[in-house]
Amino acid sequence: MEDSRKRRIDIILVWRLDRLGRSLKHLILTLDELQSLGVGFVSYNENLDLTTSTGRLMFQLLGAFSEFERNLIRERVVSGLNHAKAKGKILGRPKKSIDAGKVIALRNQKYTLREIAEVMGVSHTLVNKTLMNLPLKSTVNSMAV
Repeated sequence: MEDSRKRRIDIILVWRLDRLGRSLKHLILTLDELQSLGVGFVSYNENLDLTTSTGRLMFQLLGAFSEFERNLIRERVVSGLNHAKAKGKILGRPKKSIDAGKVIALRNQKYTLREIAEVMGVSHTLVNKTLMNLPLKSTVNSMAV
């Protein structure tokens, strides 16, 4: 859209209409803006010509069906997740924990968070969270830079 506003492009080609926007309102607003900027729009799969009344009607119908399809998919996913939870399945990534004592020891040896993370095979975010969640007494020396 930024390139359209700067007049860098003449036409936008999308594979399918639902690749341009996630809701009918968004699609309509986007296409109205493109039209006002003089930028053409082609949807390859739907073969839309938005310069005619019929093309605009088809666009709105296809947009509505695309939004409906996305909502159905979302409902199925949520239903599947709820079903899995009801059966006791644990969802998401497994929780990682690390040896806080080793983190403190490495930090006291002047290792950076990233170096500690590399040594321990975890993310530097987990190392930082581990240090932040320790009682103040045990982290006094570990927080020295």
